[in-house]
Amino acid sequence: MAQPTPETRAARRRLRALRLALPADERRCAEQAITDALRRIRVFRRGRRVAVYLAMRGEVDLTGIIAAARRAGCELCVPRITSLRRGTMVFVPFHPDAGLRRNAYGIAEPVAVARQRLKPQSLDVVLLPVVGFDRDGNRLGMGAGYYDRALRQRRDAARRWKRPRLVGLAYSCQEVEHIRRSPWDVPLDLVVTEREIIQPARVADLPA
Repeated sequence: MAQPTPETRAARRRLRALRLALPADERRCAEQAITDALRRIRVFRRGRRVAVYLAMRGEVDLTGIIAAARRAGCELCVPRITSLRRGTMVFVPFHPDAGLRRNAYGIAEPVAVARQRLKPQSLDVVLLPVVGFDRDGNRLGMGAGYYDRALRQRRDAARRWKRPRLVGLAYSCQEVEHIRRSPWDVPLDLVVTEREIIQPARVADLPA
């Protein structure tokens, strides 16, 4: 992956500052609205395998979403970094009593062995954290490319993958007019904010 441009680095700093500046009560209301939106579009269904994330400071907190998914009977998994040097991660099961540790980025992840990893194509939905997004489903992440590598099979435009559906979660203040897509970027199928559900035109005809 190429190094980010000064403009991209500045955009990340600005957007992270915007989401950190949200008042606590506004943040809680936004997270409840996002949880309600995910219920409306039936992300939480019994037997579905859903990847969630354990939020860093400033990201949309998934505590309520994880609880709702468990009540609905979803099977949950979360990312776990496998190599800092190669920038790789896998998805591993996330049980209510899972032992957690902090990785090199300070993000909580299960203490899991390699044989527990799940293939991305075996997942139904992946909920992704977002630094910035646009209405074409382009996502600005933290810049390390972990999700793009883990979900690289979704880059093949010639193959109409039904799974996993990639759903970015963000506050509305994180929207930007346009994010230039790099060859290695994996676009989102949906973006859910506290205000709306954004479906890029390119995925409007894909099955749910």
